[in-house]
Amino acid sequence: MTGRPVTVGRGAGPAGLLLVVAAAAWVWVVTGWGGVQAMPGTMGLGLLAFLAVWTLMMAAMMLPATTPVAALYARTINVRRAPRMVVFTVGYLLVWAAAGLPVYGLAVGLERAADLPSAAGTALAAAVFAINGVYQLTPLKDRCLARCRSPIGLMLRYTSYPGPSRDLRAGAHHGAFCLGCCWSLMVLLAAFGVMNLWAMVALTAVITTEKLAPAGRLVARAVGVVSIALAVAVFWVPALAPGLTGGGMTGM
Repeated sequence: MTGRPVTVGRGAGPAGLLLVVAAAAWVWVVTGWGGVQAMPGTMGLGLLAFLAVWTLMMAAMMLPATTPVAALYARTINVRRAPRMVVFTVGYLLVWAAAGLPVYGLAVGLERAADLPSAAGTALAAAVFAINGVYQLTPLKDRCLARCRSPIGLMLRYTSYPGPSRDLRAGAHHGAFCLGCCWSLMVLLAAFGVMNLWAMVALTAVITTEKLAPAGRLVARAVGVVSIALAVAVFWVPALAPGLTGGGMTGM
């Protein structure tokens, strides 16, 4: 558990399924099928439709950084590797789909609070930036990030899982660590806009760098410091948080 990012070796082929899914999800996000990018908050969607859109967004943002870990897991599979990696990916995405439930509640709350004074939106944006900034500097963030960057110990655990549910459990377990690592970054989407394409691209770059770059842990801390600075700066420049200060919830 050195904290060094894993490398992709044997098993890269099946793990490439994650990149295919991520690429398809990005195509959906960029083209904006259904026109959901034109609407704020819940994007005019019911709970199930919102969760479907949210899960596609998480597939686009999270799966690229997860590919090396998936490749490592694939090396523990001797038979039916491709279909079992599909199950692993489903387990991983189910965790992020479940995370969409509180996100939907937050989106509903933001829609109802749309008529609040702009100062209230600015204060909420500052709180969002501060929460992410502080969490990025906590030991829990470090622990989850270390497991995402060097999951050798987890692989030993996953190989001990019995029965046909092994791949689903392994994917969900790793997804839980990724959620623990990145949830506060996802909260930033409330400030930038749930379907803000540029914010999604930037956060994807941050997440991928944190998990894969040699200096990933330093990047995580730097992002925390920048986020705390934004919590202060947003009072002078409310446009830093268009999703909460009236600058356009969906600013594509």
